[in-house]
Amino acid sequence: MLPTSTEGLLFRCLCLVFVIPALVEAQYEKYSFKSFPQGDIMPLESAYGHALEQYASQNWKECIKYLELSLRLHRLLKDSEASCSQTCSSVSRDNDTLFADASLRVMRHVLLRASCLKKCKASFPVFSLSYPRRDLLEDFEKRTPYRYIQYAYYQMNHLEKAVSAAHTFLQKNPDDPYLTKNMNYYKTLFDVEEHLVDHEERPYESVFLKAVKLYNNEDFSSSARTMEQATTEYFRMYDLCLAGCEGSYEITDFKDFFPSLADLYTEALKCKVKCEQDLTPNVGGFFVEKFVATMYHYLQFAYYKLNDVRNAAPCAASYTLFDPSDQVMQQNIAYYRFYREQWGLEESHFQPRPECLKYYNQTTKQKEMLEFAMNYLQTDDEDVVSPEEVGTNVSEPPDAEFEGLGDYEESFVADWWQEPKTKWDAGEIAE
Repeated sequence: MLPTSTEGLLFRCLCLVFVIPALVEAQYEKYSFKSFPQGDIMPLESAYGHALEQYASQNWKECIKYLELSLRLHRLLKDSEASCSQTCSSVSRDNDTLFADASLRVMRHVLLRASCLKKCKASFPVFSLSYPRRDLLEDFEKRTPYRYIQYAYYQMNHLEKAVSAAHTFLQKNPDDPYLTKNMNYYKTLFDVEEHLVDHEERPYESVFLKAVKLYNNEDFSSSARTMEQATTEYFRMYDLCLAGCEGSYEITDFKDFFPSLADLYTEALKCKVKCEQDLTPNVGGFFVEKFVATMYHYLQFAYYKLNDVRNAAPCAASYTLFDPSDQVMQQNIAYYRFYREQWGLEESHFQPRPECLKYYNQTTKQKEMLEFAMNYLQTDDEDVVSPEEVGTNVSEPPDAEFEGLGDYEESFVADWWQEPKTKWDAGEIAE
C-alpha cells in the first residue's frame, strides 16, 4: 500500500498548524439562531453601513460593535434561508401520477414549495426586512468585514483580537498581501499561535484536522472513526450551503416565461457550484485540493491498516471518482482485487460509497448544467450595460469610499519595516 503525494504535503502542513487555540470572545459566542435578540434585528445593509461610517470617523468601539452585529445578522439570514429551504425540500408530491403532463407536475411542485417557503419565512423576522444586495452578500462570503475588524482592534491596542480577525480573513484569502504583512508584524511582537482562531470555521474542519493528527500518530482506529464524523459533517454543511442558495434574487429584465425561470435557476446554480469551493478548508495556508477525495483517501488507508478491507475498498473506489488517473490508488484497488477471495470481497465492495457517489453526481451535474446555461442561454449583449442602466440600477456599495490601493487602511506597517527572514531577525538571541 502506497500513500499519495497529497498525503505527504498535508502531513507537513499539519505539523505547522495543529494547535489548540485559546478561547477568544467573539461575535458568535452568544449567537443563537432560534433566540436572536429582537432588538438587534435590523437590515444587514444598515448595520454594515453604520459600521463603516464609524470606521471612517475612527470611532473604533462603535465600529466593532456594528461590524460584529452585521456578521451575526448575515449568519442569521443564512441560517434562516437554509432552515426554510430544508423544511420545504420534502414538499409532498402525492398524486403526481394524476398529471400526465410532466410540465404540470413540475409547476405543481414549484407552487407547493413556494407556498411552503412563504409560510415558513413569515415566521422569521429577518425576512420582514429589506433583502441585502447580492454584491454585499458576496463581501461577507469573502470575509471582508474582518479586514475592518482587524484594523479597528489594532487601533484599540487589542492585538490578540486583531490577530484572530486577521487570521479569520487569511483563512479565506491566504494570498492577501496586506493582511499577510500585518500578521507577520504581529509575530514580531508576541507569540500569536494561541490567538489563531478562525471565527468562521466550519465544524468538520477541526474534526478533519483531529483525524489527520490521529492518522499521523498511527492511531488508525480513532482516525477512521473521527474521519467518518468529518465526512458526515461535511455533507451536512454542503446540503445547508445548497439550501442557502435558494434565497431571494432580483429580476431586472422583461423576458419570456421559461427564459425568466432559467435565469433565476442559473443564478442559484452559480451559488451551488461555488459551495464545493467555499467549503474547502485551508490548512497551513493552502486549500486542500479535492477535499472530499482526500478524506476518503485517509479512510481507505486507515481501514487497510486495521485489516478492514471490506471498508477500505469502497473508500478507494470513492477516491477514484474524483481522481481516476491516480496510479497509486489504482494499484491499491488492484491489490484488493488480487486478494479478494482471501478477504471475502464481492463486486459490491469495489463500488463507491453511496453518500460519496451522490455528492459526486450532484456536483458534476450542477457544473454541467451551469456550463450549458452560460454557453447557450446568455444573450449576445448580456455583458453590455448602458449608462442609463448604470445610473438607475446600480447602487453604491457601503464600502465604496474605501475602494482602491490601501483599501481599509489594512496594511498599517510602515514601508521601512522589513519582514523577518528568520526568527533571529525578530530580535531573539541565538543560544
